Amino acid sequence: MNSQQKQFIITGMHCASCAGLIERSLRDKPGVSQATVNFGAEKLHIRFDEERITAQQIKDAVREAGYRAEDIDSMDHGSHHHHEESMQVYRKKFIWGAILSMPLLFFMLLDFFSFPGKDLIMPRVGFLSLLIALPVQIILGAGFYRGFWSGLRMKTFNMDSLIAIGTSTATIYSLVEFIRYAVLQESVFAPLGEKIPNLYFEVSVFLITFVLLGKWLETRAKGKTSDAIQKLMGLQAKTARVRRNGQVVDIPVEQVVADDTVVVRPGEKVPVDGVIIQGLSSIDESMVTGESIPVEKKEGDAVIGATINKNGSFEFRATKVGSETMLAQIIRMVEEAQGSKAPIQDYADRISAWFVPAVFIAAMLTFIVWYFVLGSTLTYALLAFVAVIVIACPCALGLGTPTAVMVGTGKGAEQGILIKGGEPLEAASKIEAIVFDKTGTLTKGKPEVTDIVALTELDEKMLLTLAGSLEQSSEHSLAESIIERAKEDGIVFQGVQQFEAIPGHGVKGVIDGKEYFLGNRRLISRIGIDVERVEKRISRLEAAGKTVMLLANQEKLIGLVAAADVIKDSAREAIERLQRLKIQIYMITGDNQRTAHAIAGQLGITNVLAEVLPDQKAQEVKKLQEKGLKVAMVGDGINDSPALAQADLGIAMGSGTDVAMEAGGMVIVRNDLRQVIHAIQLSRSTLAKIKQNLFFALFYNVAGIPIAARVFAGVGIVLRPELAGLAMAFSSVSVVSNSLLLKGFKPDRKNYLSDIAPILMTIVFAGLFFLFAKISG
Repeated sequence: MNSQQKQFIITGMHCASCAGLIERSLRDKPGVSQATVNFGAEKLHIRFDEERITAQQIKDAVREAGYRAEDIDSMDHGSHHHHEESMQVYRKKFIWGAILSMPLLFFMLLDFFSFPGKDLIMPRVGFLSLLIALPVQIILGAGFYRGFWSGLRMKTFNMDSLIAIGTSTATIYSLVEFIRYAVLQESVFAPLGEKIPNLYFEVSVFLITFVLLGKWLETRAKGKTSDAIQKLMGLQAKTARVRRNGQVVDIPVEQVVADDTVVVRPGEKVPVDGVIIQGLSSIDESMVTGESIPVEKKEGDAVIGATINKNGSFEFRATKVGSETMLAQIIRMVEEAQGSKAPIQDYADRISAWFVPAVFIAAMLTFIVWYFVLGSTLTYALLAFVAVIVIACPCALGLGTPTAVMVGTGKGAEQGILIKGGEPLEAASKIEAIVFDKTGTLTKGKPEVTDIVALTELDEKMLLTLAGSLEQSSEHSLAESIIERAKEDGIVFQGVQQFEAIPGHGVKGVIDGKEYFLGNRRLISRIGIDVERVEKRISRLEAAGKTVMLLANQEKLIGLVAAADVIKDSAREAIERLQRLKIQIYMITGDNQRTAHAIAGQLGITNVLAEVLPDQKAQEVKKLQEKGLKVAMVGDGINDSPALAQADLGIAMGSGTDVAMEAGGMVIVRNDLRQVIHAIQLSRSTLAKIKQNLFFALFYNVAGIPIAARVFAGVGIVLRPELAGLAMAFSSVSVVSNSLLLKGFKPDRKNYLSDIAPILMTIVFAGLFFLFAKISG
């Protein structure tokens, strides 16, 4: 099986039911293991076996369902151009609909005004209305009929079905009345000063025009939800200055290749990722990491493409170009996140699946009750039927979650918080406990040797020589500290044979024919050497928060090497603030109990998981989950991968340009623990916005259907079908606009406009219903 993942832009969708229809049509295809359509982002995420089904066959299947799929790569990093095209199409259609609606509005007002020539116009109103309504219905409404037909073929109903049925009912009824009158009167014109009765061509014309207005405004608003990607794409440098054949030349950034020497002058953008080989400067990395203070860079330091060089000149060797750069990875990650679904979206999808058929049944019941039970006129019953059909389109329900996810993930990217999809975004809002890895997460991950204790005739220099030689091939952070100290002291390392790294214990190797061991108590005890006689010395060092490594040969313990890691500046504040959010904090480390508690005490952490081997971290996370806690794991994304994957939410702390970490649902680009708090705040704000959107989408339909069904006609509350369509359009626009309020999110600050949005939306909805009912009455 050759499994592949791919994204497509989907065009032609009008509601969440359309997305469900495409998903069902694809999941039935052989070779497709997963198909998810995000209505808000208008994207298809599909996993398939390319040996059984091709990308072209997937496109064909989407086309058979009545929609169109296009390769995302050919559309310039996502759906920006598609949004522009869709917006222009809806805009043109609305303008034509508005122009053609003007005469019908004039005809409606004829009864209220007197002017010369009125008696000549009145008899021709019906015929002229027919001439205007047919092109609107057939041409401007063609998309609704195509969607309706696709739904019938898939044995389902969608928004297109409701609009097509509603407008067709008004048009066909009016057409039948017109033909009947023309046949009986033998004329298509009424007598002088009169109009042909029972014609409602304006209902279908206004309804289609208002729906097109709503789709235009909705598409404009949805386009703004992906502004973050456009901003990120705009950061990319257009050209690069490189050394080629002994000369410095300017070339398009796309032509830069790995190992090119790139020259950067003050004020210029760094074109690609690389490592400085000459010069020094300070670089503004705020556009990528969110850190506003420029970072000092010197020879050997990494630089990130799209960042801005401040006041120095330097040259660097390109290491990552094109799609491998940090900026390209961020754009790709944000795109995938914005096209994903949050678990709460399943709730909306389930409602949408049965909601449209239920609305159709409700509309039929409305007609039956009014016409057959209450004895109203056919016209009155049909208008109530059409009003119910159009007011309850579930567009707002389908837009509530994806638009909020798109804005939330985009806002996170602007602040250096990369959220990999709707699922981790929702998970972050529910976290009850956070497990922090110690080394490299709570601490800087660069310990320094503080003590060298000789226990035999060997002096400190010899101990450091042996320890440094053993650690040459180790990748542990403690190994780096010993090697750095040895280099500072001018020590020349000896050759090591039969080197072996023992995870969670230490290292061993043969030097000058003799085997040596360097590690923790477990390693030394494993070879049968008693450490009891030096336990007091070890305890004193550990009580000071130092990690003690024991050096021994096969016969005895010969020395101790202690190193201490420095706690990050942001760690203490981050822990305190998370605790104020009622989140339980745990520290997990391979250090012994005494050292671990000493460091935890400095941070105010009381829950300590010490002496945990790397392969046991995931098990410790699982134990907390078994207690019923929603657990997040914060680590470096490499050694902690199993634990990050086990947790309900994995948060990987970015380092350098390594942001494409597979484990973990979030990546903190800036190595600042306060960003964990900001990620949780953003997630909670986004989920709150999603819940607001879903509530108002449901509230709108629950309140709107009985009004449209004329349940309150006895107290003068009646809603005309065309105004019901306008109300439906406004509901979708208001939900998207509510999601856009997340753009005002700022860490540690209240977003008052976003907070009062529910109250404003309630007032607006109530006002709209009241206004439209008064106009209809």
